[in-house]
Amino acid sequence: MRAVQFSEYGPPAVVGVADAEEPHAGPGEIRVAVRASGVSTGETRLRSGAWRDLVPVAFPYRTGFDAAGAVDEVGAGVTGVALGDAVFGVVDMAARGANADHAVLVAWAPKPAAWSWAEAGGAAGGAETATRVLDRLGVRAGQTVLVQGAAGATGTVAVQFAAARGATVIGTASERNHDVLRSLGAEPTTYGAGLVERVRALAPGGVDAVLDCAGGALPDLIAVAGSPERVVTIADFAAASHGVHLSRGAPVGADDPGAEPLALHGLAAAVALADQGRLRIPVAAAFPLADVAAAHELSGSRHAPGRIVLLH
Repeated sequence: MRAVQFSEYGPPAVVGVADAEEPHAGPGEIRVAVRASGVSTGETRLRSGAWRDLVPVAFPYRTGFDAAGAVDEVGAGVTGVALGDAVFGVVDMAARGANADHAVLVAWAPKPAAWSWAEAGGAAGGAETATRVLDRLGVRAGQTVLVQGAAGATGTVAVQFAAARGATVIGTASERNHDVLRSLGAEPTTYGAGLVERVRALAPGGVDAVLDCAGGALPDLIAVAGSPERVVTIADFAAASHGVHLSRGAPVGADDPGAEPLALHGLAAAVALADQGRLRIPVAAAFPLADVAAAHELSGSRHAPGRIVLLH
């Protein structure tokens, strides 16, 4: 089968499609014939070498965490799903490999009828991450939440999840993406110099929680929230030096004291919201699997509003 991987650090050109053995579903797992899969911003940073001292990888590195497709193998002990069912979900975080013709999912949910394959292929990772961070922050009705980097793959989902909990949401993004944020239920503002003052003007009563999806602005985000304990980042590896929690998910079954269990209940929450017409998965661009290098180049630009996906 075809699978996306890279065997050295470098520019987008080092990532490509290779031949690989088909995986098979083990106990408690299912395999899907992949129709679409997500391109991870984190993996583009891994590929570039930007995180080589923070997140070691073994080459060749197989890419992809979330995917959607039709079930073609059901592992022992699995119930409630049948061959041919349309599902979306995540692979083992440690193994990766969702950007391939076949992927083994360790958690999944039915594909909402309202979603295209492209939307479903990029949904699970954002749903899990947004749920994990909003749960940690205790976001609930009546609160005000700032999402920094709100127009990206995770930010767009986090905005909608927070709004569904009854929170007022402010999102930062480039001005060209402000209409996107408004359509998702957020009050937009720009990032950069003057952020603290702009947010205070929008939320004179204060901000209860901050989800940082972008990195690089923790002092301002702490000032907005009033305390580092009310800020969680998924993107800034300098978090500890600011007293901020860096949230990262632990592979299923892994012993990693610095990571948190995956919030896999976020997949069911995503289905419920999608069925109510309250969750969209904005797709910034969809590329054929063979054009994965172009997908990485766009992801690395950090200017894509929504998720970048590969179509299989």
